[in-house]
Amino acid sequence: MVITVIEGYNLIVYGTVVPLLLKDASLGVADRETGLIGGLVYIGAILGSVIAPVVAERAGRKPVLISAIGLFGLGAVATGVSVGAEMLLVARFVTGFGVGGALTTAMTVARNSAAARRASLVVTITMVGIPLGGVVASLLAIPILPAFGWRPMFFIGAGAALAVLVAVAIMEIPVNTPQEVAGRGWTVRQKLSALFRGPGAIVAVIVAVCAIANMVAWTGLNVWAAQSMIDLGYSLRGALLFTFTLAGAAVVGSFGSAWAADRHGSALLSVFTSACTLLGLAGILLLPTSVLTTILCIALMGIGGHSTMNLVHTTTADLYPLPVRATALGWSNGTSFIGAFLGPTLGGKAITVGGAHGVFVTFLLAAAVCLTAVLLLFLADRAFPHEAFRNPVGDHARRGELSVPGESTAVRDAGHRVAVVADRPTGASGSPPWRRGRGVPPHRGLISWRSTAATRVPDRRAG
Repeated sequence: MVITVIEGYNLIVYGTVVPLLLKDASLGVADRETGLIGGLVYIGAILGSVIAPVVAERAGRKPVLISAIGLFGLGAVATGVSVGAEMLLVARFVTGFGVGGALTTAMTVARNSAAARRASLVVTITMVGIPLGGVVASLLAIPILPAFGWRPMFFIGAGAALAVLVAVAIMEIPVNTPQEVAGRGWTVRQKLSALFRGPGAIVAVIVAVCAIANMVAWTGLNVWAAQSMIDLGYSLRGALLFTFTLAGAAVVGSFGSAWAADRHGSALLSVFTSACTLLGLAGILLLPTSVLTTILCIALMGIGGHSTMNLVHTTTADLYPLPVRATALGWSNGTSFIGAFLGPTLGGKAITVGGAHGVFVTFLLAAAVCLTAVLLLFLADRAFPHEAFRNPVGDHARRGELSVPGESTAVRDAGHRVAVVADRPTGASGSPPWRRGRGVPPHRGLISWRSTAATRVPDRRAG
């Protein structure tokens, strides 16, 4: 989580300094350019999140994580010393590339080390660092911006990145978890086949729409909330307190939704959290403007925006077969960063044309699309068991080896087979299928649903 706190700080800190960037004559940055700069960090993140899993399969997750942290720390330094819009663009792109690689790698490591019954909580603990980093940025901005300007905010982010880099360099990251072993059993081409063919393609499109639409609203609000509050008549201090509310509600809401998701399913809970975002944006447009109603609406946006993305990641990881998990998370992260790029950019255009009202209307439409998409994801989670996905290693059965599509892998060892215990009950996300009236109970098969530890199963063919 510490890693994602620093990532979140380096992502969200930009939104806290936007009012001062616009006033800095030495930079010459206009509203629309500010939105583009704020969004370009996510273009870098798209590339980083897609490339990192591929490189990690060959070089290992720890070297990739260290390199990614170093990159976004370097980007933070470059942002702090920028002398023009062009330098800001390059610096934020480098920051984003590092954040994308580090975030996807950290999430994969965390999820691969977790039991299925704690999937949502583990993803939340990892991802909650993003809004928590935003909370830190908002709190530091209140005393630092008026006294020292915007540049020290990025130097703080760079220093924190250096500290985390040293910590990761000396820590041990598991490399032989059942999930990692299963992932090494399939080639990149086989994983992409499972991800983008048949039911996998349907799920991939739905996940992309969920991620893009949600992040348009969420990251757009992170960048433009402060300036929108100023346009509504609040002071800079008041606007920063509202951004603190946005990030703080995201932290609290993430843990609450994770607790509920581990009991009722991440796909179902994502419908409720997405509705929170929509209600918050509708409220701020329709209700009379006051401090109380604004705080309530901003809190709903924070609860919905971040929690929905966590739950979509969890559902994605659980829907696809086990060996495809890292690739699927790379897809959900990569498409989320597309939305994260579009959000600040669209927000910049909206605030230029329609002020704060234009910003909230734009993000309201995105939230409506997201709610529709998560409803479809919930239906897909109910409809597609793991067996429905393409299984490129189905010839195991013809050789007499154990094969549970996407959920197990077999390794020969001294006359025994080491069977990776199924990490997710078939056809459910965060909820056992026999508890929901479908599927088979855990005692019906060779594979136990109760643990993600490797179980040694005697090879009946052994003499």
